[in-house]
Amino acid sequence: MIRPGRRNKRVPAVRGRRVGPGRGTRLAAMVSLPVLPLAWFVALQEHPPWMPGAYLGYLLVVIVVPGTMFWRRLTGGTGWFTTDVVLGTAFGLAVEALLYPLGMVFSMPFAALLMPALAFGMFRALPRRKLPERPTPWWATAGAMVAVGVAAAWFVRVGSQLIPLTGPSALRPNSDAPHNLALAAELTHHFPAKVPYADGKWVTSHWAAYDHIASSHWITSIPLDVLTHRMVPFAWLLLTVLGAAAVGILLTGRAVAGPIAAGLTVVAGDLAAWPWTVSDRLFTDSPFSLGQLTNPPQAFSTVLLLPLIAVTALLLRRKPGQTRAQLFGLFVAAGVLIAVLALTKATTLPVYAAGLAAAWVYLTVRAGRLNLRALVLGVGVAAAYALTFFLVLRGAESSVLFDPGATFERMADRMGGDGSAVAVIAAVVVIGWLMPAAGALLIRRRLPRDPMPVFLVVGFLAALSAASLLYDDGQSQLFFVRTGFIYGVLLATWGLGSLERRQYWVAAIALLIGVAAIYWGRYRSPSSCTTENCFGQGLAVALVIAVLGIGVFGLLLRGSRRTWAVIAVAVLLGTTVSPTVVSLREFATPPLTEYESIAPGGIEAARFIRRNSGSGDLIATNLHCHRARASHCLTGSYWIAGYAERRVLVQGWAYQARVDDTYPDGVQSSYWDEEKLRLNDEAFTEPTRDALERLRTQYGVQWLLLDERVSAPPKNLERLTELRFHYGTVRVYQLYPPPPANPFPTPSGTPSQSPTFPTGSPPTQTPSPGQTLPTPSIGTP
Repeated sequence: MIRPGRRNKRVPAVRGRRVGPGRGTRLAAMVSLPVLPLAWFVALQEHPPWMPGAYLGYLLVVIVVPGTMFWRRLTGGTGWFTTDVVLGTAFGLAVEALLYPLGMVFSMPFAALLMPALAFGMFRALPRRKLPERPTPWWATAGAMVAVGVAAAWFVRVGSQLIPLTGPSALRPNSDAPHNLALAAELTHHFPAKVPYADGKWVTSHWAAYDHIASSHWITSIPLDVLTHRMVPFAWLLLTVLGAAAVGILLTGRAVAGPIAAGLTVVAGDLAAWPWTVSDRLFTDSPFSLGQLTNPPQAFSTVLLLPLIAVTALLLRRKPGQTRAQLFGLFVAAGVLIAVLALTKATTLPVYAAGLAAAWVYLTVRAGRLNLRALVLGVGVAAAYALTFFLVLRGAESSVLFDPGATFERMADRMGGDGSAVAVIAAVVVIGWLMPAAGALLIRRRLPRDPMPVFLVVGFLAALSAASLLYDDGQSQLFFVRTGFIYGVLLATWGLGSLERRQYWVAAIALLIGVAAIYWGRYRSPSSCTTENCFGQGLAVALVIAVLGIGVFGLLLRGSRRTWAVIAVAVLLGTTVSPTVVSLREFATPPLTEYESIAPGGIEAARFIRRNSGSGDLIATNLHCHRARASHCLTGSYWIAGYAERRVLVQGWAYQARVDDTYPDGVQSSYWDEEKLRLNDEAFTEPTRDALERLRTQYGVQWLLLDERVSAPPKNLERLTELRFHYGTVRVYQLYPPPPANPFPTPSGTPSQSPTFPTGSPPTQTPSPGQTLPTPSIGTP
């Protein structure tokens, strides 16, 4: 018995046992954590070392440290410091996404540099409380770092090759990469944003993902194309891997869930990645996909969704002794994430809202009274979506329609199948989509009345249902599946993380059985299927082998019903690995066009304009088609606005629907201002002084970029303007005010106060070809 008022004596350590948990954590920090910076510099080795170093420094000082302080002060922490660092980094990105546009409104593009000061102020202002900490075992950290190393190796081999930045291949991108670069350039120099490649309308799409790219560009001076196509996608890829590990630990309460979640994020997927689905751009199974790397909003939404799921768990699980101040902090953190997600991607919050509604019903029915926490979150989601629709999207009508089964019908049409093939294709794809959720069968709840399994299962099913019931010509409904993938990973992680220690070797062997089954099924499936039997043959073979493997392995072990369940679920999860690995090979070759969608010399010309102009300068061009002189003109050209970082009067306007290089019917539409388009084109076909002056005064055009592949330069264009740059097939002209009609008026009776010039020609405002005009607007960093 310990007497009050007396200090306890130190209890001597027992020989052979560890005193405290710090040794394993220190070992993990020394051995495993250096994998992160090493993987970062290895994956970005094609760039000068200062670029990855500058971005990494910016991420640590401006995002990671302040974000972690924000996260821990508002949420009270998860109980694991490493988990808080990962989730805090994602939360820091959300804060930056809100702070940057506010800074741009007041011409402060460096507003993100205020985040360390804001974090320190919050740290000092809010009352301090002792946060309970649990150590992360070294083996859990090391396992997550192995997944990080695999992700870096894949990025070197495949991810960094998808969008070439230099050389002849850089002139042959599809329409997605220049479009992302154009939006990043617009958010770098303007807010609110307008359509940069067809100036005159406000941007009615989600833009928050480009805030981080723009802010990083201002503060680090790294070229915008390097950030957009290399560093930021890779950083978000790593944050997805680590974020899944962090949320897995939070949901299960076990450190073993960390490496499991990280590993599944890297290697797991679904059965959709068969040869005929890969060719049809239905690669939807993991962050290692074309859609994830070439669509910044999708990648950023996945990064933000993970801390939102974590905050939801902290709110709905009702920690004992939670004060109103702590509850308010959790709602603030959730509100920030919901607001930024509403500005990032349209497919994320509906999936989250479906799971949240199911959790609210579950908690309300179990408790017999209205659950206010889930209700407040739901109201916040609805309010964020409504404000985004009216203030950001400005009521723009969505191109996504309710058309059940159209996704699978399109695949059947592309493959030449009939009506019976649609059912087989739908079965193959839907079964593959559902496979990662098999892990839910093994979940053992850590807390009574835990709503998170219901939240994850319903959210996952909602994502798959939306992709099956909705349809868009550009296949944007498939982004619901990409959003749902992380729900499947967390369900599988929770199930495998609930196993007893002696059951993990059983699960490991069962996973290998599933991998072997799907490999054999793919081997038996021809790459060019034209009948419904061919569509279903590979899946049937794989499932038969999986069932036989489950039966034989289970009989050999003679285990309990729990053991049989572990074997069956692990085999099913193993079938998701092989399609992902095989499909990655399909994307080892960049998805380039056969033609040069960017004019030879065009990148250099656009960068010349960027160096010699202000952010408010406007460009006119004769290039509108993605392919110059194409018989079917796809008006999806955006690269001038991207590389010049300046708005273009009229370049492309086809991104109302998805731009596909196959030129599908129904994509094209006429430009919304025919008079502007006519005047723009007239400047490159039959230029006159009046037409050029109208472009300059009425629309504010200062530069003309002419692509000789579209039309030859008119003879009098160089006489009416000044040729400033000529390289490849591109010419750049600059417009100036016309000289006065009578520079030397006849003296009148009233003495003139104007200075007199000596004999000879007076000075003009036209600079020499090598001279740069100063501009009052904000330049490029």
